[in-house]
Amino acid sequence: MPQRRRPSPPAEPAGPGPIVASAHLAAGASPALSEVEYGLILAGHAFQRWMVRNMAAAGLPGLSPTEVLILHAVRNRDRPKRQAEILLALGIEDAHIATYAIRKLAGAGLVTLGRAGKEKLVAATPAGVALCDRYAALRERLLAGPVRQGGPAEAELSALAALLRTLSGFYDTAARGAAVL
Repeated sequence: MPQRRRPSPPAEPAGPGPIVASAHLAAGASPALSEVEYGLILAGHAFQRWMVRNMAAAGLPGLSPTEVLILHAVRNRDRPKRQAEILLALGIEDAHIATYAIRKLAGAGLVTLGRAGKEKLVAATPAGVALCDRYAALRERLLAGPVRQGGPAEAELSALAALLRTLSGFYDTAARGAAVL
């Protein structure tokens, strides 16, 4: 009598696959790029929440993430900045967004406005510097310390930063291409 073959057990699933926000985008040439994009979405929102909440804890609730970024950019190296420098440093394309944020910061007494020729010049006031210092102290205590103790090593963070800057160049190039289609 012929021996009956036992059915093979079902194959173990290969895993859930890439963790992405949009499976239809991961089905293309680079599923890993979709994983990075999902990571950027989560990290971007978490970073914005962090900036706003840390600034509130430092003493000034109600600032937007863009306003927090601009205040820190103006404070950078404690020298006045041209609005064009701020836009370039932060990758802001719409000058109106920066202009509104700078006016709001000036109204709060955190920056002063001046001119260098035809260009607007923005400088941090003593109140703006003090607020940035409180923000930095909280950042050290609440974020930098824990990351140093249990997060990626400094070299890994630097490598990640370089990778993100490289990817931003690809996204900028792709955005220019999409704009002319």
